[in-house]
Amino acid sequence: MKFIVATCLAGSLVLAGCASTDNSASSSSTTTANVGGTGARPSGSATPVYPRDPNLSPLTSGQARSQSVVTLAPPADMWDRIRRGFKMPNLESDLVRDREQWYASRPDYIQRMTERSNKYIFHIVEELERRNMPTELALLPYIESAFNPQAVSSARAAGMWQFMPATGTDFDLKQNIFRDDRRDVVASTRAALDYLQKLYGMFGDWQLALAAYNWGEGSVGRAIAKNQRLGLPTTYSDLSMPAETRLYVPKLQAVKNIVANPQAFNAELPLIANHPYFQTVPLTRDLDVELAAKLADVRIEDFRALNPAAHKPVLIAAGTSDILLPWDNAAVFKRNFDAYTQGQYASWTAWVVPSTMTVADAAQRSGMSESDLRALNNVPPRMLIKAGSTLIVPRGARVKEDVAAVVADGGHLSFQPEIITRRTTVKAGRSDNVASIARRYNLKPAAVADWNDVNTNHAFKRGYSVVVYLPVRASATARVGTGAAHGRAAVATSKRGGTPSKTVARGSSAKQVVARQPRGGTPSKRKR
Repeated sequence: MKFIVATCLAGSLVLAGCASTDNSASSSSTTTANVGGTGARPSGSATPVYPRDPNLSPLTSGQARSQSVVTLAPPADMWDRIRRGFKMPNLESDLVRDREQWYASRPDYIQRMTERSNKYIFHIVEELERRNMPTELALLPYIESAFNPQAVSSARAAGMWQFMPATGTDFDLKQNIFRDDRRDVVASTRAALDYLQKLYGMFGDWQLALAAYNWGEGSVGRAIAKNQRLGLPTTYSDLSMPAETRLYVPKLQAVKNIVANPQAFNAELPLIANHPYFQTVPLTRDLDVELAAKLADVRIEDFRALNPAAHKPVLIAAGTSDILLPWDNAAVFKRNFDAYTQGQYASWTAWVVPSTMTVADAAQRSGMSESDLRALNNVPPRMLIKAGSTLIVPRGARVKEDVAAVVADGGHLSFQPEIITRRTTVKAGRSDNVASIARRYNLKPAAVADWNDVNTNHAFKRGYSVVVYLPVRASATARVGTGAAHGRAAVATSKRGGTPSKTVARGSSAKQVVARQPRGGTPSKRKR
């Protein structure tokens, strides 16, 4: 028995000695490997071994130092994330204090505005961080539109970022009868940040870039040049500018200050999770808006809030490659779309009008009532629909093809005035005949002869009551993307009888001279 105990003790001592030796060797090996940071060094050598790549060199202590503290904890919510990305210099002025008071005294307005931004602000911040731009710019739609993607200004600027039609075109925002990308969440954000980056590159100052976004780069450039000629400073606060632009940056600064420290302004910001609100889903077929919302299991109002660019009851796949859906509903939509077997995906389609026609004729040919066709396509009264125009009409059961890309991209709606004439009698003068009456009122001699049941070479007796049909109303020729007509006809009147001297009635047709409105709105709004 004693022999067995002695044997066990001896074995334990041997094992302990081996473990100590192994640990010591391991520790020594580890220490050797860590010196120099590139691997184990040869035994008995103190010189570290480096890779032989000539493009690599060891870090020095100076290179290894960090100039900033990296926050390891992720942002608690979107407000925290936005605060961490503030980079613009603060503006201190009485106007900022005034705007702070204005917002702080309207907590309901702040609540509505911030809750509305819940759907969009994660995407905007993601884009700003990807471009290394100040996250203050994510607050700019609060100033522009209160984060309403359907907002339209009196100067026809539209969307969250308030782009003017011409500037939208400059930044590849599609505008036609099917969609207006100035309202599109993703496209308009891309265009707005492109534009802001361009302006910052021009002026090298974010406050001046913001002034240019509101006032126009040309206006800001001229204001800077004026101060330079006068030997004056050229900062945002020193330039002479309209009241709207003077308040523009103070508004943004006030919102920034409230977001930075809501407690100081007795403001309560709703929780916005640091998580994407929506997903992008490919659209492979023309699809009714109502059906899309149903397949995604979302309210129609929520669907339109994420897809505000589509202003017709149908989504055209050739022009709308993607739709946005709430994060958790994207998979629901895909599953339901693939399983859908209850008929056509789209009950509407596009019809290119083959010839100029009345609304009544177009309605009859498309199987709609005149009032429905006018309402759906925004056709103004007393207008003919011009050849080549595109109308949204019911899609028949036999129609299998979706709308072609050429129609989806170039669809437009153009009008010409529907001339209304009135039977009028005029007194023939000395030596008047059919030809002279026709010339006087810009009519066809054959029409004058027909109206009076005479030959085209007939001479009227002096004082004879000659029947003519003259136009009594004219409206501007229009070419619009949404079907809305703008402006009135500019028609010169003749000195004789007050008839339009530039309106030529020829049988049932007439020529109109109209004034076209310039694109781009007012000068202060042309930039967007």
